[in-house]
Amino acid sequence: MSTPAVGRRTAAFFLGFLLVALVVAGGLSYLASSAPDGLDAVALDGCEVIETVAGEQLEGTCIAQHATEHATAGSPLADYAVGGGEGTVGLAGVIGVLVTLVVAGGLFWLLRRRGADADPES
Repeated sequence: MSTPAVGRRTAAFFLGFLLVALVVAGGLSYLASSAPDGLDAVALDGCEVIETVAGEQLEGTCIAQHATEHATAGSPLADYAVGGGEGTVGLAGVIGVLVTLVVAGGLFWLLRRRGADADPES
């Protein structure tokens, strides 16, 4: 098999991988549950969430009683949504996939072997 044919097959594989990752992140993310996960459910056990003018407030006794927002709560992709907007989980997933692939690709590019000159034993 010639080198250009191998290069085309490799490029086709990575393009297919990118398309599948984008479809999964952008499409299937809408099917994810918005219900609290197990840790949230256990932390809220014994409390009742009350809506107030200032936002949600916990009444009762639970381990989440004195919890505060995390450090990245105001970031653009907090809560798996773009800018906190409803219906933007797919876009947030696509952005996450693209950022991850760019960072991983950049690291692989920086750490790649550069032919015979990169031999660590020479």
